[in-house]
Amino acid sequence: MFKKILIANRGEIACRIARTARRMGIQPIAVYSDADSQALHVRSSEQALHIGSGPATDSYLNIERLITAARRSGAEAIHPGYGFLSENAAFAAACAEHGIVFIGPSVEAIRVMGSKSEAKAVVSRFDVPLVPGYYGDNQSPEFLAAQASSIGMPVLIKAVAGGGGRGMRIVRHITEFADALASAQREARSAFGDPTVLLEKYVESPRHIEVQVFGDNHGNIVHLYERDCSLQRRHQKVIEEAPAVCLTDAQRDTLYRSAIAAARAISYSGAGTVEFVIAADGGVFFIEMNTRLQVEHPVTEMITGLDLVEWQLRVAAGEPLPLRQDEIQSRGHAVEVRLYAEDPAQDFRPSVGRIWHAHLPAPAPDVRIDAGVESGDSITPFYDAMFAKLITFGADREASLQRMAAALGETALTGVTTNVEYLQRVVTHPAYIAGGFNTHFVEDFRDELNAPSPPPQPFELLFAACAVLGERRRAGGPSPWQQRDSFRLNLDYTEALVLVAGGEQYVLEITHRRDGLAVNALGGEYLIARHDLQASQLAMVVDGERIRATVFTDQAGIHVLHDGRYRQFVVFDPLHAAEEDATAAGSMTAPMPGSITAVMVKVGDRVARGAALIMLEAMKIEHTIVAPFDGVVTEVRYAKGEQVAQEGAELIKLEPA
Repeated sequence: MFKKILIANRGEIACRIARTARRMGIQPIAVYSDADSQALHVRSSEQALHIGSGPATDSYLNIERLITAARRSGAEAIHPGYGFLSENAAFAAACAEHGIVFIGPSVEAIRVMGSKSEAKAVVSRFDVPLVPGYYGDNQSPEFLAAQASSIGMPVLIKAVAGGGGRGMRIVRHITEFADALASAQREARSAFGDPTVLLEKYVESPRHIEVQVFGDNHGNIVHLYERDCSLQRRHQKVIEEAPAVCLTDAQRDTLYRSAIAAARAISYSGAGTVEFVIAADGGVFFIEMNTRLQVEHPVTEMITGLDLVEWQLRVAAGEPLPLRQDEIQSRGHAVEVRLYAEDPAQDFRPSVGRIWHAHLPAPAPDVRIDAGVESGDSITPFYDAMFAKLITFGADREASLQRMAAALGETALTGVTTNVEYLQRVVTHPAYIAGGFNTHFVEDFRDELNAPSPPPQPFELLFAACAVLGERRRAGGPSPWQQRDSFRLNLDYTEALVLVAGGEQYVLEITHRRDGLAVNALGGEYLIARHDLQASQLAMVVDGERIRATVFTDQAGIHVLHDGRYRQFVVFDPLHAAEEDATAAGSMTAPMPGSITAVMVKVGDRVARGAALIMLEAMKIEHTIVAPFDGVVTEVRYAKGEQVAQEGAELIKLEPA
């Protein structure tokens, strides 16, 4: 077995791999960019090597620097994690060239399955069902348009080297094909360095099911059951679960048989995932194979009781698979949600900034947290916006989802916008609980999932008020002698506290009495006889009832987690209430730092409302800035390829026509 391995990745997966390595007596070695110099995976590592500046192309995607780091550290093997270079045949070949074990499949397996077109050609010879499409080398726009017409609408354009929904576009009318093709190729070139695409008949209302497979260098290949990854946004998975719901025995047999056949077709070794779509009529079709560990591997670990990273390390060290197929058992049900720094209400726009406070549920046998951040860390624009994964387990799906809803109710990150409330709405939605969902779930229930938060409950306001008063007391004021109110010695005095939540103001009238605090809130009157805050746990006795919540304050405000719900409050500050928005109406600004990928206008152009003006790529997503009204372009501040250093930077100026 290896003594040292280098983890060529970052964030939660680097932390997760390191945990298993340490348990096995292997020293994990971290790498980091300038942007990650203080990241959790670096702080928690015994040894970490600097590999470049913030952009991934200068660090986590730089093969030469990673190989140099491995040789300097004395690592015998490199674990690529997922993303970055995990499915890069050139990286695997460079490892072999320098005598370093690549913890993954062979170079040839990565190469074949890394090309979606070649992968389909290979597995088609092994009776694996395929979606009709074009997988050839001819990339002429005119030829591809003709192929799309022949396949029939709707057609899916997909980058052959892609993943995570990047370089993918759905075309429903041939007149949209040229623009969609150009956009997909541009994104594919930026993300993978290869603009080549394939075409497939788009399967309407599909389910996305994948099978975990494992092979070794002794000819053994097994499956570890399936996962349902249908709940997606922008073709990227949001929630995964195992086993999949609403599958027939015949469908499972097809999935397992096809997955094993695809792995055997390339003599697969290591962890891999064979992905399928299931059409509305029940048909099962192969779409691709990912030659790496998946983000969602924890749900498979939860239902099998196995450590897939340990299996990867043992197979890479030349050992046979630890178990035979008949020895691998599945029990219970597991659900995983991906925690992102993003705003679902703004089309899942990523959020960057410092995390003032990270409050995650306590780990338990049935609750697992794979996190890559702690309080004080930052979400930067250089990498994916996922900062953690939350996984729950239960004897059945109902129990697992109930635990997930409760765990999300104990989760809050302040300083950045997250999708926690959105995820909680999904896992408690009747249609999701019923199990009959497909990849359109997010779109089908968009309005419900993105509805404004309900107004705060009285107890939430009372918790926030006690937190404010407690902070004042700890700060030594204000004392009664400092108040400009109707205070009289030995008499009660009353103050007004205005809290803001969700853009709405809530006025609390608080009377300080000898027997406690009499609070008028939301039209009701409450007597708080006692309140005590200890290590973020605030206990109150309200009208004879003792209640408790997690409450903490930071630069972002007052935060209350109570009864399965998170709520953020700020104290109303009249001095800043009337400040004007600094952004002019005709100024098109960057939603976050990033790189300009396309500029569609020049000074003097007349544009219609909704016209695309400029494209910015950040955190693996391409953002199109459009005209908010009919106007004339008066200024273009960035050119294609230039970097936008900060959120809110002015990109284009537009004057009304």
